[in-house]
Amino acid sequence: MTTQPPPYGNQPPYGQQPPPPPATAPPGFGPPPPHYANAYAPAPPPPPAGGPEFMAVDRHNSVVVDTSGVAFEDHGLSIDMSWQEISRVHYKASPSGKDLMVAVVLLDGSVYECVVEAKPRARLGEWFTQLAAVLGYYRPMG
Repeated sequence: MTTQPPPYGNQPPYGQQPPPPPATAPPGFGPPPPHYANAYAPAPPPPPAGGPEFMAVDRHNSVVVDTSGVAFEDHGLSIDMSWQEISRVHYKASPSGKDLMVAVVLLDGSVYECVVEAKPRARLGEWFTQLAAVLGYYRPMG
């Protein structure tokens, strides 16, 4: 008398199978490694509506900061950046002291810059005061 192999090859009959192993995610899936944690940080909440505004304009360029974000226009080309995609905003005077230089760093690492001429030169100080207050409202430090 020969022994018959169990049905379905080496598997025991259907009703007596062991439980399947716990499911694991395939390689490359799941939470990001710790060194990528900041890249996946949730975007900050949108600022409240009706906040303060800043605008610096010259013959060719403009910088606008308001409740929707930061907008640049440079010789007819424009870009609008929302607060949800902005990481940092930097500003300073040009080496000549006649221009406002503004740089926006986005969450993806892109950097956009715009330079606006301050005429008269005293306007640059006014712009610094106004811009600091408006940026402090939308992006408080701390």
